[in-house]
Amino acid sequence: MSVTHEFRRGLEFDVAALEQHLNLHLPEFKGPLHIRQFPGGQSNPTYRLDTPNTSYVLRRKPPGVLLPSAHAVDREYRVMHALAVHTDFPVAKPLLLCEDPTVIGTAFFVMQYVDGRIFWDPALPELSRESRQVVFSNMVDTLADLHAIDYRKIGLADYGRPEGYVARQVVRWSKQYAVDAEAAGRVPAMEQLIEWLPKNAPTFEPAPSLVHGDYRLDNMMFDVDASRVVAVLDWELSTLGDPIADFAYHLMMYRMPSGGVRGLQGIDLKELGIPVEKDYVARYCTRLGLEGLPDLEYYMAFCLFRLAGICHGIAGRVQRGTAVSPEAKKYAAQVAPLAELALKTALRV
Repeated sequence: MSVTHEFRRGLEFDVAALEQHLNLHLPEFKGPLHIRQFPGGQSNPTYRLDTPNTSYVLRRKPPGVLLPSAHAVDREYRVMHALAVHTDFPVAKPLLLCEDPTVIGTAFFVMQYVDGRIFWDPALPELSRESRQVVFSNMVDTLADLHAIDYRKIGLADYGRPEGYVARQVVRWSKQYAVDAEAAGRVPAMEQLIEWLPKNAPTFEPAPSLVHGDYRLDNMMFDVDASRVVAVLDWELSTLGDPIADFAYHLMMYRMPSGGVRGLQGIDLKELGIPVEKDYVARYCTRLGLEGLPDLEYYMAFCLFRLAGICHGIAGRVQRGTAVSPEAKKYAAQVAPLAELALKTALRV
């Protein structure tokens, strides 16, 4: 994330107004302020703020017409603050939340700047075989550690409805699909899944935990030699819910092809030093003291459906002109392939 550029068109804001606000509300802030935008961030535009003494990161809602529950920067701020203050979980410390849209046009929060590396391809072509093993171990261990946190003890008992997570998510993404259908188009496999998923839900639901909601390699930052996770990023979809669903969403990288939305399907994992799926699942279970993951294939079908729904939403934003990432069109093109993979997985359950 060290690569930045000037504001993308339509995502500019009044730098002087922000600097004035930070002078008033952020202790130890001292300008002048120089701002550049990060290229990532499918949902909430993200900026690097540099001053003579330190650097910060600003994350804001995008401008334009937004879906009511989307782009919840206040929720991101809350969960990151709880983790930073009460745990040693790797997260950038949030410093200031501003919900007043008159300052820079939309709500935003400012967090600590963390220096590190982000990897976009789970095959990790830029790393050695040994380093890939370390990255995969750290990825799964970090997620298991998140699921082991007692969310009540860190002030997040009311952060979401703990029970019925998967059922609510199916309803949520089914409704969001319908909202975006006019702009993004109809997808037959999505509509079959909307009917299949509620009818085939598992009867057993694990104990709820804090879930990230979008846990994947490129939402993690590693130190310079890739030996340690220094921050987990992008908490917009976090809530209380089903940890197995959260893990299965992360596990999708094993099922998705190496083109498009980056995955590991069709790659020689042994040659690369990457654990196979069953060993990766076993490490997660061992870390949490679980004997296994019942109904994993259902969870995989659900998560692929959910990812297809997220991409469908991005396609809707592309059509409405509110997409903030230059890669939005690429993600939008993955809706049908992901939905068809989800349906094939469902029909094997």
